[in-house]
Amino acid sequence: MEKLHFNFDTKDAISKPVHVGVVASGDLEVIFRPTDKKTEVNIVTGSDGFKEVWQNVLNRFFDRYPIQVNAEINDFGSTPGVVNLRLTQALEELKDEK
Repeated sequence: MEKLHFNFDTKDAISKPVHVGVVASGDLEVIFRPTDKKTEVNIVTGSDGFKEVWQNVLNRFFDRYPIQVNAEINDFGSTPGVVNLRLTQALEELKDEK
């Protein structure tokens, strides 16, 4: 198990917490919480040695969507495509204000 931590300079505050994904083999969950500080992403992953891959995926996401969040990601062997899917699902939940 590896624990990773990333910071991003973002500016678009979110208004509510969001939780998407399933905790199971080959998947992951994403939790976004509002924050008034720098965006922080904490990842717990069962796959060691993928920090650079995570950095690249997160850089692309936060460059495109500069949301300001405290994010927790619990990874259970997901691929970069699944990571992008879950991050996008969390973003869609934020847009779905009801």
